[in-house]
Amino acid sequence: MVENTKNLYWHQPLVTVKDRRDLYGFRSCVIWFTGLPSSGKSTIANALCRELHSKRIFCYVLDGDNIRHGLNKDLGFSPDGRKENIRRIGEVARLFVDAGLIVMVAFISPQRDDRLQARHLVANGEFIEVFVKCDPEECGKRDPKGMYQKARSGIVKEFTGVSAPYEEPENPEIVLDTATMPVKDCVQRMLDFLIQNGYIKES
Repeated sequence: MVENTKNLYWHQPLVTVKDRRDLYGFRSCVIWFTGLPSSGKSTIANALCRELHSKRIFCYVLDGDNIRHGLNKDLGFSPDGRKENIRRIGEVARLFVDAGLIVMVAFISPQRDDRLQARHLVANGEFIEVFVKCDPEECGKRDPKGMYQKARSGIVKEFTGVSAPYEEPENPEIVLDTATMPVKDCVQRMLDFLIQNGYIKES
C-alpha cells in the first residue's frame, strides 16, 4: 500500500490486467464513439458488441442515454454538466479496461479536451477514438425522438449540433461516415481494425 498526500491508499491488486488479458486471449481497450446525436454511435457500438460476444470476447457498451438514467442522472446539459459527464464515464471506462474487457463508449462527448482527458486515463494504445460522422440534416431525418426539431423550435435548449457546439475529432483512429456506410460495413471495419492492430485474433 502506498499512502498519498490525502491519506488515501492505492491497493495493488493481486490479479493484474496482464493476468486477465493472458487468460481471456484478447487485449482490453476503450472504443470511444463520438458524434452528433442520432449519428449512429449506439447502434454501431451495440452491433459491434454482438459480434464480439459471438466470438467469446468479453465486452460492454456504455451508452450516453442509459448512463444518465443512473450514474449521471444528477447532471444537466450545461458545459460543466457535460464535462463532468465525460469525466465520470472516462473513469468508469478505465476500470473496464483494467478488468480486461473491451468497453465501447457511445457518448456525444462534444469537446475535444474532454475526450483527450479520457484518453489520458488509460495507457497508450488502449484508447480508440471513433468519429461517427454524419451531417446534422441527415441526423435530424433519422432522429427517433424528434429532438432536432424541438431544438430548432427552441423547445429544447443546449442541444448539440443545433444550439450547442460539437468539436469534431482532429486525429481519430477511425472515421465512420454513417451517411454512406451501412451498419454492417461499419462493424466490419471496426473488426478489421481490432484484428490488424492486435486487440483480437482473427477467427
